[in-house]
Amino acid sequence: MLTTLVNTGELWPDPDGAWLRVRRMQTKLHQWAVDDPDRRFDDLYNLVHHPDFLTVAWERVRGNKGARTAGVDRVIPAFIADDADIVAFLKNTREQLKARTFTPLPVRERMIPKPGGGGKLRTLGIPTAMDRLVQAALVLVLEPIFEASFKPVSYGFRPERRAHDAIAEVHHFGSKGYHWVLDADIEACFDASSHCSLC
Repeated sequence: MLTTLVNTGELWPDPDGAWLRVRRMQTKLHQWAVDDPDRRFDDLYNLVHHPDFLTVAWERVRGNKGARTAGVDRVIPAFIADDADIVAFLKNTREQLKARTFTPLPVRERMIPKPGGGGKLRTLGIPTAMDRLVQAALVLVLEPIFEASFKPVSYGFRPERRAHDAIAEVHHFGSKGYHWVLDADIEACFDASSHCSLC
């Protein structure tokens, strides 16, 4: 449990309590986005550095299969295991975010084999431990808002959805008389696109 006292004398939230509070806020964010698709969310930054969101984000980072790999900072998230070290790391990240001094570091790049790629390689980017934490906190805040605008037939990189769900959908419609399936993939889309034209 992360109820360790920090220098300010405050208790840092335990993961279970933090998860419940984050889930409640995510539900509100999602409902607001559903109720008003044109709503402007003005004050999300405070949620990104809120101790509850950082605690839940850390649990995700630490539980990720890449937690045993270091970025350019040489910090391995899985090795930050002591409660006092975790609280110090989270508190440091929060202070940088609140002071708006946080700056992401370069991503460590490694070439790994493409699955089923016939010997082809792809680049894997490995962010620093703190960058992963901030990214995870951002996902916790932004995902419920963006999820409100996705269609039910969208399966790519969404929570609670996977390729098997898309296959089941294809099978369902195939049994209802549909005969065509369109599978599109733009190979190396962002490698081949003009980054200036995307800005």
